[in-house]
Amino acid sequence: MELVWYALLGLFFATYLVLAGYDYGVGLMLATDGGEHSRRRALNAVGPFFLGNEVWLVAAVGILFGAFPMLEGELLSGLYPAVVTALTGVILVTAGVQLRSRPTGAAGRSGWDRVVIGGSALAALGWGAVLAGLLQGVPLRADGHVAGVGHLVTPFVAASGLALVGLVAVHGAVFLALRLPGKAGERHRRLARRLVPVALVAAGTAAVLGLLTDRVRETVQQPVAALALPVLLVAASTWPYALVSSVDPSASLTVADAAASTPTLRLLSWLLIPLLPALLGFQVMSWWVFRGRIDGRAPVYW
Repeated sequence: MELVWYALLGLFFATYLVLAGYDYGVGLMLATDGGEHSRRRALNAVGPFFLGNEVWLVAAVGILFGAFPMLEGELLSGLYPAVVTALTGVILVTAGVQLRSRPTGAAGRSGWDRVVIGGSALAALGWGAVLAGLLQGVPLRADGHVAGVGHLVTPFVAASGLALVGLVAVHGAVFLALRLPGKAGERHRRLARRLVPVALVAAGTAAVLGLLTDRVRETVQQPVAALALPVLLVAASTWPYALVSSVDPSASLTVADAAASTPTLRLLSWLLIPLLPALLGFQVMSWWVFRGRIDGRAPVYW
């Protein structure tokens, strides 16, 4: 049963990165939109989906806390700087988007726009560093605790964070190209074409650095596949371990050891049965109702 919940944890987090990726990508695109009208239109394009996309992060965190309590503690302590960076970015983006229309002056709104841009960059950097940290392992000691946070200061982690920023930027540009009408959509289509090579170079650099890093090769069994599709394969590449120790292999935390007891997982399964269809149904409904390009009629409350 722990395998099912481990797969669900990965599925929910991957879905969050895919869906919220265009939220943060649109946030980054605000830096390319010089006027208030164009920035307002970009946020209107993502508005109907914004909070629904973040629900997947809440659900993934709920699974982590409920189904894998031991993994939660060591994961957060072992990757503390990366997790804090990512969550700080998430909070800044959420606050900035919802508060930017409160000021009546252009200067106040521009200030909140900068908060959204900075938060989007931090969120992408942080989640990229989290994925890289999982792939290169953490200094988990025999007593079950992680020693320090300096293990995250590596070229591979930095390159992975920058690669995710590049990929998210492409994601946002493509999203706006599909959602904005007329010249605005065409402008973002051209921008996406220019960003694709940059993102590919960044992702390729991170992959090469990973292949050249001893810690990554020792942690994963299939490094090429894991580095090519880290969101989908990071868990499979380290199986049966949920957290690999880079200092003491015997201290690595297996999925079975990290999972909650069988009765707890069984109870959580009964709770998931009505919640998962509701979550999927809401996501499908929102995409169907607000499909296509915006025309100024999509309701947003900020």
